[in-house]
Amino acid sequence: MASSRGAKHRLLIEMQDLSKEKWVNIDLVNANIFRWRLGLIVVNPDSAFNGGYFKVSKILPSSRSFAEMTFTEEYPYQPPTFRFLVPIYHPNIYPDGRLCISILHTPGEDITSGEQASERWSPLQGVESVLRSVLLLLDDPEINSPANVDASVMYRDSRDTYNKKAREIVEKSKHDIPEGFVMPTTLEPPPPPKSVDDDAAFWAESDEELDFGGSDTGDDEVADFDEDGEEEGQSDDDDA
Repeated sequence: MASSRGAKHRLLIEMQDLSKEKWVNIDLVNANIFRWRLGLIVVNPDSAFNGGYFKVSKILPSSRSFAEMTFTEEYPYQPPTFRFLVPIYHPNIYPDGRLCISILHTPGEDITSGEQASERWSPLQGVESVLRSVLLLLDDPEINSPANVDASVMYRDSRDTYNKKAREIVEKSKHDIPEGFVMPTTLEPPPPPKSVDDDAAFWAESDEELDFGGSDTGDDEVADFDEDGEEEGQSDDDDA
């Protein structure tokens, strides 16, 4: 029970933090913190999957195409699982939708695979680090240890064909975008609104208000100077 409460508390905090991000769209199923549905959004013009909206769920969906992400009560000491339920042709995604990614592997060093402990799951990781790793993997596949050999070969030898398949997947994924949800086109925050009144007030200032402290001396009081910089009427004898 204590373990369950700890997992719920941790997930609640992570959900609140993630709700501030533009690249995820989070919903809870029946207000249950253990059951999330979230849209994983690819916002990267250099990515073959740019513009994709990939649904992720912590529960098995019935008829719609989601991906699933499940947790145990041992979270965060044990990693979650992640599986796409929509077909995604990618070098590091198995045909059944599971991911070949180190961050989802159990903690500790694996001598067989050669993975270092720092590459694998640890309690310091979280939902955000997993989802960001998934997005990075979509953008930059690891073709040296593929889960889908055919996709790996196509990515390496026929990039145009691979990118075409990726765009087809992106278009299908857009059918899952919730009604009224605006897809972000950039992750950069918009500039603060500019106040029109401030500009209007500046240009409305009169010449009298732009007084820079000039002299009030009249023209008749301005001394006349000769070419040597002396006042007319003054001679060298006056200095003697």
